Amino acid sequence: MSIWASLAGFIETGAGLVGGFVDGLVTVVAGDPEARRQFAFSAAMIGLAAKMAKADGVVTGPEVSAFRRLFVVPAGEERHLERLFNLARQDVAGYRSYAERIAGIYGSGAPVMEDILDGLFAIATADGLVHQAELAYLEDVGSILGVTGADFERVKARHVVPQEGDPYVILGATRDMSDTELRRHYLKLVADAHPDRLVARGVPPEFLAIATQRLAAINGAWEQVARERGIK
Repeated sequence: MSIWASLAGFIETGAGLVGGFVDGLVTVVAGDPEARRQFAFSAAMIGLAAKMAKADGVVTGPEVSAFRRLFVVPAGEERHLERLFNLARQDVAGYRSYAERIAGIYGSGAPVMEDILDGLFAIATADGLVHQAELAYLEDVGSILGVTGADFERVKARHVVPQEGDPYVILGATRDMSDTELRRHYLKLVADAHPDRLVARGVPPEFLAIATQRLAAINGAWEQVARERGIK
């Protein structure tokens, strides 16, 4: 069963209308660790994206549309996604409460936190730019999730004008690395971004467009560095 079908069933029970949005979702599947991780990830993506919709002062439907373009939402399931977005927008809890709850579930700084931030950046840049208020929002969310400093800059660089960005920042590498060290580092990034790794961390299959985008950015940066260094 897809995550959307599971979420739809959750909505129909009315459970999402009581208490915190994230708490409500993960409580429903508390006895199933894998489902709990997937629900928590989905709750984080939907809840934090819905809160981000207000960050630039415009609340329309672009974030929902971005979800449809970036992630697998089967025909007929869009209305469920829209209801979840609206539920998250209306929830009295602020975005920091959402992020703190997710950090509590996974542990601050866990690898999946970068996956969540990657997805939020993909949604924020769906209209071609990141507003300053959105960037401030993402920095604050990143600090709660434990993705800060060079790690945050690496994620940001993959989405904000990656073609013109510094390939070393995108790779999280330094220019004093040897060719051998750099290649080893690049291969580790590729392995960590493999869809199977993301699924093992709790990312639902419906969200694996995150892996595709990340790999494209990593490979593009590596190709640029390899050309500059003459690495074959």
